[in-house]
Formats: sequence, structure tokens, C-alpha cells
Amino acid sequence: MGPNARKLLEKVSPNDFSNAVNPFGTAQEIELGMGLARVHRVTYVGELGWEIYVSADMAGHAFETLHAAGQDMGLKLCGMHMMDSCRIEKGFRHFGHDITCEDHVIDAGLGFAVKTDKPAFIGRDAVLARKASGPRARMLQFKLTDPEPLLYHNEPILRDGEIVGYISSGSYGHTLGAAVGLGYVPCDGETAAQVLASQYEIDVMGTRVRAEVSLKPMYDPKSERVKV
Repeated sequence: MGPNARKLLEKVSPNDFSNAVNPFGTAQEIELGMGLARVHRVTYVGELGWEIYVSADMAGHAFETLHAAGQDMGLKLCGMHMMDSCRIEKGFRHFGHDITCEDHVIDAGLGFAVKTDKPAFIGRDAVLARKASGPRARMLQFKLTDPEPLLYHNEPILRDGEIVGYISSGSYGHTLGAAVGLGYVPCDGETAAQVLASQYEIDVMGTRVRAEVSLKPMYDPKSERVKV
């Protein structure tokens, strides 16, 4: 993942990773070093990138090949907390924290991922009904206006002074320069503009901290970095 992801793959594989051959959301079989792999042009960190799938016996070789090729390109090994920070800045939901089987796909802002014009599926009527009525809650992205406090999850969300929800996932946004979180705000019968017009605070260990809110990702809202 990262702005040099395409260049790195081109160093270890003869395959074409251009948008014409491997656009965002597609996968292809490739040669990687002395082995084979399947690469998926997707991202969970909001940057240009690929997820690479190899057989267990090729895992070591794939890692060593990529690691060696990236040494003169600024390649760094990153872990779970890095990914969590980046995906929250990008507004990517996490199943188990931000979305569960008890949350509605429309309220979560993921209605674009459900094709209701396809043959009937379990839950289709519920999706259509919520699209027609409008969401009962909206998943918002919050950024603290004070760069010092941290967010983890479960911090109370206050709307115009009243507790209305909690932060479902939070982390420090190193690109945005402050802690960032996601959380649902009830909005039955309200427009998006009405929801965004309110004043929001997050209770951080007993201290109310003002927060900016957005329905769109605060980082790269048009996903231009992902599809470059």
C-alpha cells in the first residue's frame, strides 16, 4: 500500500498493473519473483495498493522478494494500529466495531454497495424500505478540534449538549492532525444537512471536546489516491 505500490510490484513482476489492465476493484493472477500470486486491487488504508494472496509455501519467498525490492523505495513494515489509524481517517468501516449484523446498511452509509435491482435476496425489502424512509441514524466521522486528546472507542457522543451515541472506533489521525473516530447519530426524519448543522462534542475521560463532523471521508473524500 502507498504511492509507490505500483512501482514496487512492477519491480518484482512482469505483469501489467496499470488502470487499463488492473483497475480498482479487480484481481489478476501474476508472476511474483519465482512464484505465482493473485493480487486484488483494493485498499483498507485509503492509498493506492494491492492485497497479495499466495499459497502457504510461497509466503516466505513473496515477502522476501517484495521486502528486498523495496529497500531503495522507502518501504516500511507496518502493523495493525497503523492500518486502523489510516482506515478511520478514510472513514472505512470495520465489521465488529462500526458495523454488525444488527446495523442497517443504509444507516452505515453503505447503501451504494447493495444492488437492489438484482434478483431477490434476504434483506432486500428492508434495504428498499429504509432507502425510501431515509436512515434512522447516520454514521459520522468525528475529528477533535484539540489535537491532544486521544480516541479509542466507546467515548460518548454529545449533540447540542445531549448524549446521543458513542464512538464505535477511534484512533489518532496522523495525516489529519488530531484524533478521529466513527459513530452513529440518531436522525429519524432529519436531513443530512440538519444532522451536520448541530454542534458536536466527544466526552474524553470526563472532558467534553469539540469535534468537527463529516459524512464524507475527511481524508481524500473522492478517493483520488486510491484510483490513481
